[in-house]
Amino acid sequence: MRNLLHSLLDYDKKIYFLFLCIITFLLLYIKKEFIESEIAAFEVLQEKGEMGVFNVISTLQYIGIPIVYVVKFTITAFVIWVGCFMFGYKLTYTQLWGIAVVAESIFIVPEFLKIGYFFFFVGDPDYFDLRAFYPFSLLQLFDYSSLPDKWIYPLKSFNIFEIMYWFILVYAIRYHSNKKLKISYYIVYSSYVLFFLLWLVFYVMVYK
Repeated sequence: MRNLLHSLLDYDKKIYFLFLCIITFLLLYIKKEFIESEIAAFEVLQEKGEMGVFNVISTLQYIGIPIVYVVKFTITAFVIWVGCFMFGYKLTYTQLWGIAVVAESIFIVPEFLKIGYFFFFVGDPDYFDLRAFYPFSLLQLFDYSSLPDKWIYPLKSFNIFEIMYWFILVYAIRYHSNKKLKISYYIVYSSYVLFFLLWLVFYVMVYK
């Protein structure tokens, strides 16, 4: 596993970024065409010819994939760069941006699991079930229908893949810096993880 991570970190990040965009595009297409299209509410709208707004939103989602990734990787790299600076680690912004690109790969796994779950185990999906389901997340421990909407996103966001993402960041920083693993943990937890938790708290506080 570690050797695979090292290989990915040494790979051309432009090509890998393109790969991520293509995979995300295909997964989004499969989810919309084979799962969302089976939802009864959408079928009714299609029969009435009232899917215009949803088609526009879908198009924007496809087009926005690389834009969303660029923004996310840029913010993530900056946050970790601040952490590296605080602990005296001299990693370039380009290296950190590449780390963010590679680490994002872990979030492809839950998308595959989600598609597989609704494709093979849920024959007649409900929109709210689709919206609330995220494999191995805290949300799966609750009855989402009884939760206030403001808790759906935070509980979905706190999942096993997010925690694995943190570890990938740690080992990637360790690989590029060639210094103590303990300090890499300090960097990630005092920068990215702290920022992530503060963002969730902020979301809950401002949600209306």
